[in-house]
Amino acid sequence: MILFGPAGNSESFYNEGHKRTVEVFSWIAKMGLNSYEYSFGRGVRLKHDTALAIGKQAAANDVTLSVHAPYYINLATLEPEKATNNMRYLAESARAAKWMGAKRVVFHPGSQGRVTRGQAFEQIKKALVLAIAHLTNEQLFDVTICPETLGKVKQLGDLDEVIEMCKIDERIVPAIDFGHLHARGFGALNSESDFAHILDKLEDELGGYRAKHFHVHFSKIEYTAQGEKRHRTFAETEYGPDFTPLAKLIARRELEPVIICESKGTMAEDAAQMKEIYEQEKAKL
Repeated sequence: MILFGPAGNSESFYNEGHKRTVEVFSWIAKMGLNSYEYSFGRGVRLKHDTALAIGKQAAANDVTLSVHAPYYINLATLEPEKATNNMRYLAESARAAKWMGAKRVVFHPGSQGRVTRGQAFEQIKKALVLAIAHLTNEQLFDVTICPETLGKVKQLGDLDEVIEMCKIDERIVPAIDFGHLHARGFGALNSESDFAHILDKLEDELGGYRAKHFHVHFSKIEYTAQGEKRHRTFAETEYGPDFTPLAKLIARRELEPVIICESKGTMAEDAAQMKEIYEQEKAKL
């Protein structure tokens, strides 16, 4: 089943008087949404009891959870202390995800730094092997980890790199951020064929479950010569990419990804709009 939902809470959620994330699941369910991504972007500080309460409310409203690991993870680091911390951040994210019943941990692979891109990428692959072993030893690998395509040119995380990361272990599922790919390609996603190229690569290189049930981040995005600048909203039509070509392909190919909207401040509303677009395209078949 295809899933749609927001990354975090819309401004309107708070404007209506809500204060706690535990309240959001009935709120988004009324909008027809069935997925939600909880962010540990600035660190995993969620208490066990709070995580259980979040999981209980999500389940009661048929909302599937994922989480985003801390943004400062950088698997390309060559510094031993930082490398050790990366393993801890991933394990903390996976453990908290299990508490709340989340199925996936999305993470940013890393940045090039002062070494060559090839050297940085080799370091990321080595770190992923260690991360898989660490999560397995901690009995945390029933939560799937998802390397995300990133939006800045100097970041490790173009489409090919994320696919190569996923080849390390079948339990690694790609998180395809179409806004990021649009930004790092300086407006690369415009036509149906542009999106088809990405989906074709997933099928050709990974296939099976991961090509059908991959993780998606989507939003309009502003970019510069360095790539991603900031996330925008669906109302800001001067920015791309457009979701409709992707919706057509997902419907036609009968794909079932988890689609998380990362619009700035209107993530739930825009997720509902994406669901509506998808249902319209599916009805045309």
